[in-house]
Amino acid sequence: MLADIFGGDGLIVIVVALIVLVGGSQLPKIARNVGLAGREFKKAQSEAEDEARAAANSRATAAAIASPATPPVVQAPQAQATQAAAGDTAVTLTPAQLDELLKAHEDRVRRESSGN
Repeated sequence: MLADIFGGDGLIVIVVALIVLVGGSQLPKIARNVGLAGREFKKAQSEAEDEARAAANSRATAAAIASPATPPVVQAPQAQATQAAAGDTAVTLTPAQLDELLKAHEDRVRRESSGN
């Protein structure tokens, strides 16, 4: 029985009742307010979603920073020789060797830039 009220004829009756009760001059004002309320609701919803995304990103970043870094893999010299013989182009350095290589590169760049 209630489903019949909201049919096509029921909506016409509701609109006519609103016009009679509220008055024709107030109807555009009410429609405008309903539209503004809908926009405000959508704006608030999108802001809440943006805040939720930002919070999730900051949690993910904090988790990535807090997790310990994996230690470098150091291979034995025999494994390095085997890989070189197999034609693999991967190079494995110890932290000390890497530091020496970086220092030599920095020194070379400084000499080149001071010579110019």
